Amino acid sequence: MSEPADQLSHRARAMLRAVAEGRGHLASGSEPDLYIDGVPCCDQFTAHLLTHDGLVTGPHGRFGELVPATLTAAGSAALGTAVLAA
Repeated sequence: MSEPADQLSHRARAMLRAVAEGRGHLASGSEPDLYIDGVPCCDQFTAHLLTHDGLVTGPHGRFGELVPATLTAAGSAALGTAVLAA
């Protein structure tokens, strides 16, 4: 487990905000890579921590397939925002 959600780095918070804005996608796999605006994030280690810590998730897809990333309730709480139901 990584740092507590209330101690996230500025970069991790920026990544969460981008996902919350609907700009993030995950490449399906055991270590899902995060893409923002179609470009791979420069800090995939943090992207992996965000998914493994349950702050970001996405639907299952074929290996390597880009799927929409969404914030979990924990990710939303880490940003201090409410998750809106789709």
